[in-house]
Amino acid sequence: MPTLPTPSPLAMWPASERSRIHGVLTDIDDTLTTDGAITPDALDALRRLRAAGLPVLAITGRPAGWSEAFALAWPVDAIVAENGAVALWRGDDGQLCRDHLQDATTRATNFARLQATAQRVLRALPQARLATDSPGRETDIAIDHSEFAHLDEREIAQVVALMRRDGLNATVSSIHINGWIGEHDKLAGARWIVRTRLERDLDAELDRWVYVGDSTNDARMFGHFRHSVGVANVSRFWSALSHHPRFVAQGARGAGFAEVADAVLSVRST
Repeated sequence: MPTLPTPSPLAMWPASERSRIHGVLTDIDDTLTTDGAITPDALDALRRLRAAGLPVLAITGRPAGWSEAFALAWPVDAIVAENGAVALWRGDDGQLCRDHLQDATTRATNFARLQATAQRVLRALPQARLATDSPGRETDIAIDHSEFAHLDEREIAQVVALMRRDGLNATVSSIHINGWIGEHDKLAGARWIVRTRLERDLDAELDRWVYVGDSTNDARMFGHFRHSVGVANVSRFWSALSHHPRFVAQGARGAGFAEVADAVLSVRST
């Protein structure tokens, strides 16, 4: 059995590297939020990052409908929902703006396939439940495993296998099992939103961005970004991660995100 890497504390992130950071990409659930809500320290961290001129882009498996209010209320530059498929942001006039990675015809065709798979999962595992935010989903399906319902590791693996058998991509967050059709994922969504909203090439400036996450659906982001941080609760998924964050914050959830903001902003003020 391969030896797992030992987590490196966030305090080991060199100041010379932190001083180059000019943008933050972050997961939402159990990274920005704690028990389903954003905490004052995390919200203050977002405000301080914005005041310093650093764009913050949230990439989540949550649905577009759930994300709308937060795209308007939080000081973030955009939220990319449904694992890279839908972008939402507050326009200059204060109104909600949105964009889709897939065209309307593709979304409609895929929606029917997704709902059929969801029903197959529910028939195969009568104890499984659709995520309560399912009515707000446009391009994926989600089965609850830790938010309001519980599935054990074996049952989670069964759901993932059923989704993939139907040709879906499947990933596991800290609360849901998400399935979708298409080549997009969190990394593709990050590239898309940086290009369309900031008119920049993310891959050309990887050493200037930090990614913050907590779960297995953040693994590709952890592996792609040299500057990657897991909040402390990433320990729950450490053995299941295909790629690990370079550093781990001392605090969990929103407190851990606030630590990352402090680490970046502390070197900008000196």
